Amino acid sequence: MTAPHIAHAIWQTLRISVPTIWESVRDTLTDEASDRRLMQWSLAIVERARVDLSVQGLEHAPVGESFVLMSNHQSLYDIPVIYQALQRRIRMVAKRELFQIPVWGRAMRRAGFIALDRDNRERSREALLASASELRHGTSIWIAPEGTRSPDGTLGEFRKGGFHLALRSGARILPITIIGTREVLPAKGLRITNGCQVRVVVHAPVDPAGYGEERRDELVAVVRSAIASALPS
Repeated sequence: MTAPHIAHAIWQTLRISVPTIWESVRDTLTDEASDRRLMQWSLAIVERARVDLSVQGLEHAPVGESFVLMSNHQSLYDIPVIYQALQRRIRMVAKRELFQIPVWGRAMRRAGFIALDRDNRERSREALLASASELRHGTSIWIAPEGTRSPDGTLGEFRKGGFHLALRSGARILPITIIGTREVLPAKGLRITNGCQVRVVVHAPVDPAGYGEERRDELVAVVRSAIASALPS
């Protein structure tokens, strides 16, 4: 099952990356064009694996408000699933290595994705904080605070960078739980399973202004607890 999925994903990625780069060179790339292509890409990936997606709690994510989106991270399929579940303008924080992939990496950068250098904490923090302006202009930023995919599905410890961003920008944090993507493709897995049920639970937003820097650890605990609350026990 895996080889056809990989070939399909490569084709879909190239299909949106090439025109994105071309338009950026011509200075004609718009956020709307990037949004449309990302939605097309994510839908194609989800449909190819025949993911049975259900979403709960969308009333917590009002249209017109930008959020710092935080979720657990179990699979590469979390990314297309988040786009299809929320249906809004999203750019994600991703490890620097993804930006080194030919064509795709350049398109990600031109479309407004944020590269984090795991070997340079200060540079990563600066990149995150620079994205605060995107939040103020209608773009939600997705961050997996665990920093990497969980190998066994349990929720790992949270890194603090995304919370600095929320406190700096004033945007509310939207906790999200993703259940089932690990069955499609686990971390470090090599086989994709078709037809899996995937559920996305959107929790009530958390306003960082009620905590401030002095209560940042409490803010982290509240968001982590919300995400953990919908995970299978």
